Amino acid sequence: MPGIHAVLKKYWGYQVFRPLQEEIMQAVLKDQDVLAIMPTGGGKSLCYQVPALARDGLCLVISPLIALMRDQVQRLQSLGIPALAIFSGMRYSDVRQTFQNAAFGNYKFLYVSPERLETDLFQEWLPSLKLSQVAVDEAHCISQWGYDFRPAYLTIARIRESKPSVPLLALTASATPSVQDDICEKLLLKKPARFVQPFERPNLSYSVFNPGQKLNKLVEILQKVPGSSIVYCKSRKKTLEIADDLVSRGIKASHYHAGLTPEERAEKQEKWQKNELPVMVCTNAFGMGIDKPDVRTVVHMDVPDCLESYYQEAGRAGRDGKKSYAVLLYASAELNDLNKQSSVRFPEISAIRRVYQSLVNYLQLPSGSGEDQFFDFDLKEFCTRFKLEKQQTTYCLKALEQEDLISYAEQIFIPPTLHFIANRDEVLNWANEQPQSGQLVKILLRSYGGILDQPTPISEKQLAGGLQWPVQKLREELLSLQRSGMVQYVPQKEKPQIRFLQARPLANNVVINTGNYRKRKKAFELRVQTMVGYAESKQGCRQNTIAHYFTGVKLADCGVCDNCISARKTALSNTEFNQIVEQIYKLIEAQPTDINQLLPLLPGFKKEKAWEVIDFLVGEEKILVGIDGTIRSKKKKGPG
Repeated sequence: MPGIHAVLKKYWGYQVFRPLQEEIMQAVLKDQDVLAIMPTGGGKSLCYQVPALARDGLCLVISPLIALMRDQVQRLQSLGIPALAIFSGMRYSDVRQTFQNAAFGNYKFLYVSPERLETDLFQEWLPSLKLSQVAVDEAHCISQWGYDFRPAYLTIARIRESKPSVPLLALTASATPSVQDDICEKLLLKKPARFVQPFERPNLSYSVFNPGQKLNKLVEILQKVPGSSIVYCKSRKKTLEIADDLVSRGIKASHYHAGLTPEERAEKQEKWQKNELPVMVCTNAFGMGIDKPDVRTVVHMDVPDCLESYYQEAGRAGRDGKKSYAVLLYASAELNDLNKQSSVRFPEISAIRRVYQSLVNYLQLPSGSGEDQFFDFDLKEFCTRFKLEKQQTTYCLKALEQEDLISYAEQIFIPPTLHFIANRDEVLNWANEQPQSGQLVKILLRSYGGILDQPTPISEKQLAGGLQWPVQKLREELLSLQRSGMVQYVPQKEKPQIRFLQARPLANNVVINTGNYRKRKKAFELRVQTMVGYAESKQGCRQNTIAHYFTGVKLADCGVCDNCISARKTALSNTEFNQIVEQIYKLIEAQPTDINQLLPLLPGFKKEKAWEVIDFLVGEEKILVGIDGTIRSKKKKGPG
C-alpha cells in the first residue's frame, strides 16, 4: 500500500501536511486510538481519509451532518475514490444495498449518521464490514455536558465491543478538558493519543463592541476591511433584512439560510466562493464544510449561547494566515435575555409530556408502534393545530431527542439517486440511438462508478453544468429516461422529519431522566455565563480567554485583540506613573477633591492612565476616598 505522503500527493496534490496531521495519521496507522482537537479549517477530514487510503479495508465515518457527508462523498468520488453514505430518510432497500456494497465491494469509505448505528440492520451488517479504522466526527456530541449532545453517539461504543482491534479516531473542533475526558470514556478509547492543535491565531484579531446602532457599526467594519466577509445572525428574517440594508448602502451582499432551495443556496455559495459576492449574511447553516481561506472578517450580529459555537464560526476568518478580524456586536439587553434562556431552553417536564402526546396524536401513532419509522413533519402546522408556542415546542422536541425517544431533523436533505436497471449493452444501445439522452447517459456512466449496480446519489448541478443545460432540463431528461425503462430515478427530498427511536409509550409513561436533565441545564447556564463574560470583559487577552477555556492552559497575550490594544494604549511607564502620583498628591494635599473633578485637574495625561493610578493608590490605601466621594491624602503631616 502507498505511504501517506504518496496518497496526499496523488489525490490532493499537496507535498506537505498541515500541523499535527502527520502525527495523528502515524498514530492511527499504528492502530492507536486518537482524540484530535483541531479548529475549523484545520484539515480534520484528511486525518482519517489519508491513512484509510494507505491501508487495506473500509473506513467507517460517523457524522451527524448530512449535508457535509454528501459533500465529502461527492468530493471523494470526484477524486476517483469509491465512497458510500447512509443517512436518515433513505429507503430500507437502498440502505440494505449500500451495506452489501460496503461489505463486498471495493469501497474505501462508508459515511453513516449516528442514528443509523442504532438500527438492527446496521448491527446485522457490522460483522461483515472489513473495517480498517473508525472516524467519529463532531465527537463532542457524545458528551451530555457539552454544547450539542446527541444520544445516538452513545451507541458508537458498540462498534468498539464488536471490533475491539479497530483503531478509533475521534475528531472535534472544540471541546473543554472535561468534555475531552468524557469523549474518551464514552467511546471506550484505549490509552488514546491526544492531539490538541494550538489555539494561537496570530493573524486573527478578536474584538467586541456594544454600539448604539449595530448596523452602522457593521457598515463601518465592512467599509474599513475589504474582502470576503461572513455576517452571522440568529434568525432567517434578520439575514434578509440586514442583507437588503447593506445593498441599499452600496455594499454587495446577499442572505443565506436553511429555508432557501438547494439551487438558491448553491448559487449564492458559489458566487461567494468566487468573490463575486463579498458579503454573506447568514444563519449558522452557512459555513459548515466551507474551505475558503481568504475570509477577512466574520461579524456576529447576535451573541451565540456558548463560546464553542462562537469560536468555530469566528475561526472561519483568516485561514490563509493574513490579517483578519472576528467581531462580536452586542447590546446589554441581549446579554440579559441570554442569561434568562435556561428556562426557555429547558421547559418543564409537564410541557415535554404535553408536546409528546400532541405529537403522537398529530401523527396518529397508536401505542406500541412507530419504532424506527420516519414521518414528514411541519412544525408550524403542528403548533397551530395543537395551540402550542413554537419556540417552547422546539425545545421540548430537543428534550425528547436527548432522552433518545425521537430524532428531529429540521432539514433532511436526501439527494437524488439514479440506478440503471437495464443491462450495460441495452444502455449503450439506447445512448447511440438517442443523441440528447445518450449524451446524458454517457456522462452518468463516466461520473458515477457503481451506478449500474445500485441506486447512486448524483449531483444534478454538476451534471447540468457538464452538459451546459439548465437544471430543470436535466431533471426532465432524467424523468424521460425513467419512463423509457432505462433507469430508476428518485428526485431529491428536503423536508423536516421526525423519527421514532422506540415503540411509542403512553404519554404518562414517557421516561425523562430528571437528574441528567437538570445537569444539562446547569451546564448550559455555565456556558452562557462564560459567553456573557467574554462579551462584557474589557480586560484580558480574548484569544487567551478562548484558549484557556478549551485547554486550561494560559498563553501569552495575542497583542492584536481589542483588549490587548487597549491595554497597550494605556500602558504606564514608570516616569508617567510617578508624574501622575506627584500631581495627585499636590492637588489633594492642598484640599480634599471630588474624585470626578480630579481628572480634569490632571492635564497632559490620558484619562485611562490617570484612573489606573488612582485605582492603584486607593487599593494600596495610599489615598483615601470619603463617603462623600472626596479624595484625601493618607500622608502624615508634622506633629501638632
